[in-house]
Amino acid sequence: MSRLEILNLRENNLFGPIPGNESFRLPMLRYISLSMNQFMGQIPVGLAACKHLQILRLHSNFFVDVVPTWLAQLSKLTTVGLGNNSLVGPIPSELGNLTMLLHLDLGRCNLSGQIPMELGKLRELTYLHLISNELTGPFPPFIGNLSDLSFLDLAINQLSGPVPLTLGNLKSLEFISIMHNNLGGNLCFLVSLGNCRQLQKLFISGNPFTSGSLNPNHVGNLSTNLVMFRAVDCQIFGDLPATLSNLSSLRVLSFANNQLSKVIPESLVQLENFGGLDLAMNSISGPILKNIGMLRNLDWLELYNNKITGSIPDGIANLTMIRYLDLSYNKLTSNCTSLFHLDSIVELYVSNNYLGGALPSDLGYMPSLYEMDLSNNQLVGHLPYSFAKLQMLTYLDISNNSLEGPILDSFRSLTTLETLDLSWNNLSGTIPNYLVNFTYLSNLNLSFNNLEGQVPNGGVFSNLTLKSLMGNVRLCGGPAHLEFSPCAEPHPTFCPHFLKFVLPAVTIAFCAITISVYLLRVKKPDVKASIDMANMISHRSVSYYEIVRATDNFSEDYLLGAGSFGKVFKGQLDDGRVVAIKVLNMQVVQAMRSFDAECKALKMARHHNLIRILGTCSNLDFRALLLQYMPNGSLEEHLHTESRLYMGFLTRLGVMIDISMAMEYLHHGHHDVVLHCDLKPSNVLFDEKMTAHVADFGIAKLLLGDDNSMISASMPGTIGYMAPGIHRSRLFWSHYLHHIVLMLFKTFYDRIRIHGKGITEE
Repeated sequence: MSRLEILNLRENNLFGPIPGNESFRLPMLRYISLSMNQFMGQIPVGLAACKHLQILRLHSNFFVDVVPTWLAQLSKLTTVGLGNNSLVGPIPSELGNLTMLLHLDLGRCNLSGQIPMELGKLRELTYLHLISNELTGPFPPFIGNLSDLSFLDLAINQLSGPVPLTLGNLKSLEFISIMHNNLGGNLCFLVSLGNCRQLQKLFISGNPFTSGSLNPNHVGNLSTNLVMFRAVDCQIFGDLPATLSNLSSLRVLSFANNQLSKVIPESLVQLENFGGLDLAMNSISGPILKNIGMLRNLDWLELYNNKITGSIPDGIANLTMIRYLDLSYNKLTSNCTSLFHLDSIVELYVSNNYLGGALPSDLGYMPSLYEMDLSNNQLVGHLPYSFAKLQMLTYLDISNNSLEGPILDSFRSLTTLETLDLSWNNLSGTIPNYLVNFTYLSNLNLSFNNLEGQVPNGGVFSNLTLKSLMGNVRLCGGPAHLEFSPCAEPHPTFCPHFLKFVLPAVTIAFCAITISVYLLRVKKPDVKASIDMANMISHRSVSYYEIVRATDNFSEDYLLGAGSFGKVFKGQLDDGRVVAIKVLNMQVVQAMRSFDAECKALKMARHHNLIRILGTCSNLDFRALLLQYMPNGSLEEHLHTESRLYMGFLTRLGVMIDISMAMEYLHHGHHDVVLHCDLKPSNVLFDEKMTAHVADFGIAKLLLGDDNSMISASMPGTIGYMAPGIHRSRLFWSHYLHHIVLMLFKTFYDRIRIHGKGITEE
């Protein structure tokens, strides 16, 4: 293709080495992008013949090479992007000959040696990206000569020595990151950055500055365009300057893990755009800002591991946007009532303080609460019944307080709990049996209370150790490995003939009357308060590259299945968690609608028979959902594949009940009515305990939460049986039995189809 000028193959699944060195002897080539593929081997030397080449983008591949010196022959180059490859060796000084270069990306390449001074000749350079290499030597002084530079990232290297004052010559600088090097000296370079009036992001974390006090004049004179200022773990000492309030655009300030002392300056409440403040792990004393409620846009606040005293100000309840709050390991006193009016809060940590008083009776102001830690305080009184309203809670620690009374039946609603710690209190009564049914509960600690009676069997108690129940001397029974004494048999107080005949008869009669009355009564529709979707839990977002690593670059070996809108892979995330990753095919028009429908249907859904969304990855060109991994396959496989487990009648009945309960929740228990629209055996998945989970909400429909809503549009699901939508005023039992009867019919039909002779499916 001798006339080819532009070649763009970025973001595909191309792999292997570039075939032959002659492949890119294209005399007219001006632009080439092979980035974000899986190319290996050496960078094709044939590119050296492309004398008209201006833009070279090969980043995010698996090239194993050095930075080629022949690049210096391509005098028209304006962009060189080789980042995120397996390049080794030094940065060649010959690159200094590319006097037209605007953009240089050699980040994440394992490069070593010093940054060559010849790069100071690149007077046109606007973008220099050298993050995450093994570069050594002093901070390059020639940087100050690159007067047009707007982006500078030298983070995660081994640069040493002081930061030069010549940075102040960079009038166009908008972004600078020198994090995680060995830079020392004082912080006087901040005064030179005061000349960079376009500066928006300043990151200096992870450097051992030896003279790390903050000069109020230096800090207060930084650009008013500054949005983010991070200086974590820099050995900064002294006061936090009040002049920070001069930075009117500041949204994020992070000075954690330093040696700051004294009080937080009250002037910070003048920062109207403030979204995040992290001063954790310092020696800050004094109270929390009295007027903190003025920071209406505050999204997260971290003050843990300080010496903050006094009470929690009432104004903290005005932080209506805050989602993350950590005040742990301080010396806060009085009660914490104002904390329970944060209606957007997702994670709340106030452990290891001196907070007293009773928990408020109404906890319903926190519908999005996901994790809460109130441990090691001086709380008293009973557990409030309103815990039932915190139905999104996965982590709850109220240990080491003085709470009393029973473990409430209202805890039955907290079915999403993964960790529950009520140890070291004065709780009494029996351990509720409903904890056995908490599917996600893996960490339970009830030790050192006054609990008594039978220890439940099954569920979380099957793997529980004695350490989690010790200190409750009147417990008995339970799993054998706990070695509790057997519970004494109760003495009969009624005539055996009464227990044998009369009591069952009375029970049956009572149940029959109750069911009859229930069936004759028309159930009134529930009026459910609408819930602001902006207050939902922020699920974990993962990067595209983490998904690539988790699936070995979407290897077929990790493929679990494929559907109309994409593929599902098994993957292990960076934190070790095994998940199912549903990757949407963005070439299919309906894929975006499927992604949105599944997110809308499941973002509020919390039921142990529904698959859970654990996270998302979303950009203009890529959509993926992180779902629970179901190791035991689908109902379709178990019914129609000989290699799978045979499912007897009782097993199938259990599966039917699981599915029915999931549909009952979607139709009646959810704040909006959710119609699945594609319920079939292949969309019913089994976890490690063979519990059924309804999955694939790609074409689900949401109705408004009233009795008059209807769907008139077509619903393109799989051809075959689909349960009809149930009007919200229909009776629960008729709905429940409706599903049971139809699933029983399907069971016997499958038995006939599999084992019958000469019978075919119509």
